[in-house]
Amino acid sequence: MTATTIRIGLLTVSDRASRGEYEDLGGPAMQAWFDKALSSEWEAVARIVPDEQDQVEAALKALADDEGCCLIVTTGGTGPARRDITPEATEAVCDKILDGFGEQMRAVSLKFVPTAILSRQIAGIRGQSLIINLPGKPSAIDDCLNAVFPAAPYCIDLLEGPYIETDEAVISAFRPKHAKKPA
Repeated sequence: MTATTIRIGLLTVSDRASRGEYEDLGGPAMQAWFDKALSSEWEAVARIVPDEQDQVEAALKALADDEGCCLIVTTGGTGPARRDITPEATEAVCDKILDGFGEQMRAVSLKFVPTAILSRQIAGIRGQSLIINLPGKPSAIDDCLNAVFPAAPYCIDLLEGPYIETDEAVISAFRPKHAKKPA
């Protein structure tokens, strides 16, 4: 791995998937989305943990601090059920919360399903890592990433992370005109 290797953490939060009782559909859906959307070479760092706040926090910290992931996306644990604790774990490990990500994901999801209002996903910054909570349903993962990812590469630029390029035929990353690609 070089200093510019783009590493993206893919964290599935699920009791059943962590025990092998349920096939993880969210992790592969996130990976497929990035395989399709990114033109930059990247490496996935995938993890599955149960809906236990301490384990989710530990996984987020490890992906950010030890694995050097500039972006960490989670799936699962964002609803109102008692064991849904992903937003709490994310908030606990972040230095800053970026409210606009959650607002935009809910707004987009409400176009498809009225229960999107129950979703509690958030996004935040830990050090040089952007963490985004996504829903657990694969189609909702696509909808939400399509809605918020255009801002993610510039956010990562501002965190002094690697320069992420997208396949313009799939999705366009937005960067202000003054933002230049590093030499």
